[in-house]
Amino acid sequence: MLCIPVHDGGAMGNNRFQFCAKASLVSVLVLIFVGAIVRVTGAGMGCPDWPTCWGCLIPPTQVEQVEFEKLDIAKFQLKAERLGRDPQTITVETLRAEFNPRHVWTEFINRLFSLPVGLFSLLTFVLSFGKRRQTPIVFIASFVALVLVLVNAWMGARVVYSGLAPGVLTTHMALAFLLILVQTFVIWRTGAAGECQKFSEDGQRVRLRRWVTVLFVIVLAEGVMGSQVRELTDAMSKHLSVSRTEWGGALEQSWLYLTHRSFSWLIVLLAGYAWWSGRKYRMSPMNLAEKLVLGIVLAQMVLGVVMSQVHIYGWVQVLHVGLAALLVSGNFFWILSLTRKPQTA
Repeated sequence: MLCIPVHDGGAMGNNRFQFCAKASLVSVLVLIFVGAIVRVTGAGMGCPDWPTCWGCLIPPTQVEQVEFEKLDIAKFQLKAERLGRDPQTITVETLRAEFNPRHVWTEFINRLFSLPVGLFSLLTFVLSFGKRRQTPIVFIASFVALVLVLVNAWMGARVVYSGLAPGVLTTHMALAFLLILVQTFVIWRTGAAGECQKFSEDGQRVRLRRWVTVLFVIVLAEGVMGSQVRELTDAMSKHLSVSRTEWGGALEQSWLYLTHRSFSWLIVLLAGYAWWSGRKYRMSPMNLAEKLVLGIVLAQMVLGVVMSQVHIYGWVQVLHVGLAALLVSGNFFWILSLTRKPQTA
């Protein structure tokens, strides 16, 4: 049994396209890790304005470097009102007191990491013009990916202007995950035939794809619940006098958290069954996506146990969020690798 290859023009041109497409996906995944660091450290409002940071293109390192008279105080007051604060309390003096250079540069570095995302997404779209006749779906997907990048850049500004409103943050993350799926599809569609799976019977491939798809749906549902749990911890860190050491006990009172924690065991069982089923009928070695999914599922379980039984460490939260994005991409690629129908040589 052989997988049907997909031809997309010259090898040299396709190699350049694949490099840009993969670089675009990697840059998004890295940005999600960096964004998680921003959120965990509470540096999301380190740059309270956009696209400048404290009115500067290169952010200040000391409060004395900020030209407060040039800042739009009215806009800052409007943002404070959205956060439930009295806008009249926002003055030059209070802004001066809230200036935190570590938060400023953490958020600024997060913005810098978004630049490769835009650059490689644009290059991928430009190179996709050479594929618009042979594989128009790749051209369309590359365009959709670029649009999602631009929309998410706009959403980044909305996140700042909303004062880190939970609904806006969740939408921002959801769009990032959608972008990952589109980018993963582009990489798979223009990849080599060796990236698909070979099975002794086509029916076994179809059945395994169904199970991997079920796993993917549950992973997405777990991600949505995880985002809601993050909002609970954000609320505890901002508005409640609950220290990080007490977060675990407070979360135990939430049915959402308990459901999220229970679903993780279902993911482990499904991933284990999919691995066993593939190992039994597969005629080719495990591909990278399959190894990635199995490894991340186990790692996420360990991280989950640490947070629920030991302590909700900031670095564990960062890994948990970043690996979730990587899991979504790997799981989707696993489904796609089971999609190309084999033919008898």
